[in-house]
Amino acid sequence: MRKILGHSFHIPVMGTGFTVDTPAKVAHLGISSVISIVDDLLLEKMRELYCKKLSLPFSPITEKTKDFRAERITSYLNLMDKVVKKKFDNLKTSIQETKEDFEEYLDLLPDFSEVKKEFKAKFEGRSYLKEAKEWLVNNLPLGAIDVNIMTKLDKDNYYQGEKLPVEYNDAHAALRGFAMSNLRSSMVLSAGMNPRLYSYLEQFDDFYPDKNGYIHKKIVLKVSDYRSALIQGKFLAKKGIWVSEFRVESGLNCGGHAFATEGYLMGPILEEFKENREELRSTLFEILQAALEAKGKICPKTELEIKLTAQGGVGTAEEQEFLMDHYDLDSIGWGSPFLLVPETCDVDKETLQLLEEAKEKDLTLSHASPLGVRFNNLLGNSRDRDVLERFANNKSGSACTKKYMLSNTEFTEKPICTASIQYHKLKLADLKSKNLPQKEYDKEVSLLLEKTCLCKGLSAASFLVNGIDTGADGDGVSICPGPNLAYFSRTAKLKEMIDHIYNRTNLIQRKDRPNLFIKEMTLYIDYLKEQIDELQNPAAKQIKSLQKFKTNLLNGVEYYKNLSENLNVKFKNMQDQVTNNLDKLEIEIERLLIPSLK
Repeated sequence: MRKILGHSFHIPVMGTGFTVDTPAKVAHLGISSVISIVDDLLLEKMRELYCKKLSLPFSPITEKTKDFRAERITSYLNLMDKVVKKKFDNLKTSIQETKEDFEEYLDLLPDFSEVKKEFKAKFEGRSYLKEAKEWLVNNLPLGAIDVNIMTKLDKDNYYQGEKLPVEYNDAHAALRGFAMSNLRSSMVLSAGMNPRLYSYLEQFDDFYPDKNGYIHKKIVLKVSDYRSALIQGKFLAKKGIWVSEFRVESGLNCGGHAFATEGYLMGPILEEFKENREELRSTLFEILQAALEAKGKICPKTELEIKLTAQGGVGTAEEQEFLMDHYDLDSIGWGSPFLLVPETCDVDKETLQLLEEAKEKDLTLSHASPLGVRFNNLLGNSRDRDVLERFANNKSGSACTKKYMLSNTEFTEKPICTASIQYHKLKLADLKSKNLPQKEYDKEVSLLLEKTCLCKGLSAASFLVNGIDTGADGDGVSICPGPNLAYFSRTAKLKEMIDHIYNRTNLIQRKDRPNLFIKEMTLYIDYLKEQIDELQNPAAKQIKSLQKFKTNLLNGVEYYKNLSENLNVKFKNMQDQVTNNLDKLEIEIERLLIPSLK
């Protein structure tokens, strides 16, 4: 395992609201987390809330301001930066006073933390002297306030009836909001490559390295395979932009939007990164150097580092340790389990209860997202109930006020949202005009009613938890946990969850939880079955794609067989879990019949 300074886990972005102020709760304890900067309205409401709480002056940034989106994001991030640094400074001074905050910090760290080991070696058993305080000031790591942008949420915007230049598009404005902030952290770019957005990075000095290789604002790419990482990394390196971290996420065993790979599984993907990590770094650095020289920018003296992290479905200390150890990772993302930790995430009481009671059948790979991308959804959430209630009262669809997910041009020239009242009216009229058989009509209506207003639903819990008026958006909550949440059945304190991660306690009471690799493979098999069942008059391209999917799954089985034969004895439980399931899953995959062309 690599040397870990502080913690070996991070809290990924969840929805637009669930981690909106997580850094203010955990960064001073050395825990890194990610804020979504999609919903500028939510960020503005949260800024107002924190300003009132801290008796700070607040001046609203209204939509009358041309660049209001970027300005709101910058202002909120600067406030988070101020809040976190203040709490961190208080923690460091507490060593001379009560010591409680500092001792909490130290207690949360894993025993293999370099900071914890060094502090104990230097000062354990001694009174906390001036020397100890000076050491802490210089060595305690602060958790990062990272941000996330979904690259494809980049709609055009208008001001006083006139279409604005591309830099005012949603994702561009969010990027600028982060770039202009005081943060020294990372921007996580997810949901695939947006060349126009990536090129916009070139305009901000903070994304370039200095002569020592320090980058004020780093780029993290969330990827689902090595090929994607290489392509995107090269594209950015040619712009003089370095990718400081590749964050590998399971395509299906994750929360939020799910991007199913072509049957490529997490283990083989991480293995490919492990084998090619140094080559990837040297290849990208060579391209970067040439680009920086061509731009007349400073070239770092030494080759820059690339971190490799992973997330999606990790749920036990054994899985955490194995991934860190075998694949030489820098950190593991723990997302969905933290939805059950009120100290870290904004989840309302009703939704918390649903999460506690959720079983596998309640956590579905749905069609709820207006983007047309599959979406991990919790059945019975209050936002989905509202959708059905409105339909029953002949008020189908949601008022589209935030407009972050405008993507459909089926009936209109300008994109609209498939969860909106406008789209529902047009779609229902279109379906009625086709005189479809009742069964087919009902199926189409059912698919339509799956679409939900995620713009409002994914921020609603934060409004409810923080006592912000929900009049404009309603109080229906959408929530997007991954399948792994089924095995966590109660709320937990922050310390309990961290102790679970580091094998100091166990929060999973069920004895039937599958290993994360086996669970992911099961999810992919179910997905392939669904794709096969839905085939009607398939084209050659579809058949070829499904055959490739099946082949990649079988290759994954072979990889895990070889892996389990060579596992370290300390991972005996994991070895047994993997070995006992592989033969059965292999047979199940082999029996999947993919139609041939007629």
